[in-house]
Formats: sequence, structure tokens, C-alpha cells
Amino acid sequence: MQVLQLELAKNDPAHGEQEVLKNFDKTSVKKVRDFHKSMWGYYKPTPLVELKELAAWLGVKRIFVKDESKRFGLKSFKALGGSYAIACYLAKRLGKRIEDVSFDYLASDEIRERLGRVTFATATDGNHGRGIAWMARILGFPSVVYMPKGSAQARLEAIAKEGAAVRITEGNYDDTVRMLVTDAARNGWTVVQDTAWPGYEEIPLWIMQGYTTMISEALEALPEPPTHVFAQAGVGSMAGSAQAVVASYGYDKDPVFTILEAAAANCFFRSFEQGKMVSVGGELNTIMAGLACGEINPLAWDIIKNYARFCLSCRDEVAALGMRLWGNPLGDDERIIAGESGAIGGGIIGLLEKYHNLKTDLELNKDSVMLLFNTEGDTFPDKYRDIVWGGFLPVEFRRRNY
Repeated sequence: MQVLQLELAKNDPAHGEQEVLKNFDKTSVKKVRDFHKSMWGYYKPTPLVELKELAAWLGVKRIFVKDESKRFGLKSFKALGGSYAIACYLAKRLGKRIEDVSFDYLASDEIRERLGRVTFATATDGNHGRGIAWMARILGFPSVVYMPKGSAQARLEAIAKEGAAVRITEGNYDDTVRMLVTDAARNGWTVVQDTAWPGYEEIPLWIMQGYTTMISEALEALPEPPTHVFAQAGVGSMAGSAQAVVASYGYDKDPVFTILEAAAANCFFRSFEQGKMVSVGGELNTIMAGLACGEINPLAWDIIKNYARFCLSCRDEVAALGMRLWGNPLGDDERIIAGESGAIGGGIIGLLEKYHNLKTDLELNKDSVMLLFNTEGDTFPDKYRDIVWGGFLPVEFRRRNY
């Protein structure tokens, strides 16, 4: 029996729940972007890369990749959400609106004197935790980061260099979140987590809003409207944010929105199949550490179930192919250094000729304008070299002649 690298699940979006988009309208997006712009010396838009040769190879009109490997020097988009959530939390503690505070004000000695010791805590596969530790450090606050079993030592060291106290647990990501929440309550830490649960929704929403800077940068830079948008999902916070901004943007025709998941943690794929939110348990073993989450953020689910069209469940070979495909471009196309979770979209492009029916199912044709996100660079350099140089996790796909 053939093992499929890609499997497609279809969703029947209602397109009727406008209420779920209310926190992602243009006014909200501008408020987030204005705060990030105030982070002078740190913030600048990341590149939107057009891959013309790859588009010709695939037989579509245009392919664009938002390259978050250049974000804040951290090689990941995650700090956009963490920085905005921490800023909103501090503003609220100060009795102010986020639009009335700047980064310089929050980084001042006055704020630390007024608020005293605030310890920010989170659970992470690596990128989110590094973003929280980075923002806490530059604002002058301590941080604590828990990581799930199997986390890469290189990612732990990168977080520790930001000044955080780091611990690897014996559980998977979702169990690690629960452990962190228990310990935070006992120690008086402030949890900054990118998933929600009953009674904990405000900070996850701020994180999702923080991601809108990446989405709005991409949509503003596109020379024409996208027909297809692809977004990775772990708990779904980034994908939900992307879908909300795209749905609120005012396009004449809604782009086809597709969720990309690791097969070992494909909770959205299974939820689409069953028509309700379901979870995936167990070890969640995948090289795509940033997507190794088995429980959906309900804030993201409310958006995605109403607007997303498809979900692709992808084996690790898909991400490995994407890393090689973007790292070794065709012709004059620009090279993109993509980590395991960031490259999944590139792997799908490479495999569409093998699973040719997917092009039809996804409604891809010669007029399609595709937008994808490289959500991380080589945040685990040894693994990057194993895959791109050493050929770890090879996949064969049908090649065609020009």
C-alpha cells in the first residue's frame, strides 16, 4: 500500500460569521502595525519574494513567498505575536490603550519601577519562546520558557541566550502547556501562550493580532490580488490570523485558503474530515517542530471553520523537499533559506505534479497567483544541513521536460 506524502481534506465554509473577523479589521491591523513600527532599530518589513521560474515550472501565473527568516534577526515571524501581546499586557497594567503607548515608553525604567517584577512565561517548540524571551529581555523583564520532549538543543540555547530560564519537559507540546500553566499559577508568572482555553483568551487574541503585521505587509506588497493563500498551522493561531486578514481585506473574490499541517499532528485535517474540532494525542513526532501541536486554538478554529477551504496533511518528506526546493531555486529565482516548518509550502509545490489531481481540487491554473509564508529560517542549523546537504528524508516526484 502506497504511503501518501500529501492528503487533502475539504471544508465547507459558512462565510456567514462576520463576528469572528471583528478583531482583524483594517483598524485593528493598523493599530498593531503602528506599534511594531514604533520598535525603531528592530522593525522593518520582511521581503516578499517572487519566484517567476518556479511559477512557470508549475504552470501558474505567479508565486510569492513572504520570507520571515529575516524577521528581527530571530529567523521567525513568532516575535510579532509575542511582542505585541506583551506590549498590550503592559499597557493594560498601566491603565492605558495600546495605541497610546510606544515601544520606547514600555522599555523605560519608569515602567519597571511602576510595575515591579513581572516574569513572562510560555511553552514552545522554539520560535515562540525565543520571541517571548527576546521581547522580555529588551524591555528589562525576566522570562521562563518550557519546551516539550525532543526539542532541539540548538533552539534551547538560542532561547537561553535571550536571558530566559529554559526547561525541557517529558511531555508533548500540549502537555507542556498544561504543566507551564500550573507552575505559573504557583509562581506568579504571567503566561503568554499562543493558544486559548476557557478563561484564557485575551493574550492569545493579542498574539494572533500581532501576526497581522506579517499578513498585512504581504498583502500590501502584492502587485495583484492573490487567488490562493497557504498558511501553516500548529495550534492554528497564525493560520487563523492570516485567514481573518485575508477575509477582511475586501477582495472582489475570496482567495482559496488552504491550511498546511504536519501529518503527525494533523488536528485541522481531522477536524475538517469530521466537521468538528478534534485533537491529536501521542508523541507528535515530526521534524516540523513548530507544527507539532495536537490541540487547536479555539479562537483560530472559529475563523478557519467559517472561511478556509482546504487542509493538506503533509508527511515530513514534504517539508524536506520544500527546504531543498526553495534553497536551490530555478534560474534567476531568489534563494530562500527555510526551516522545517517554514518550507512545507515549497514541498507542496514540488509534489503537485506527482499528485496532479490536487491542482484541480485546489483550483490552481494558469491564472493563479499563489501566496505562501516561509515562517522560519534555519533555526536548527544541523538539521538544515542534514536535509539540504545530506539528503535526509528524500522524496521522488515526477519530473517533466520544459
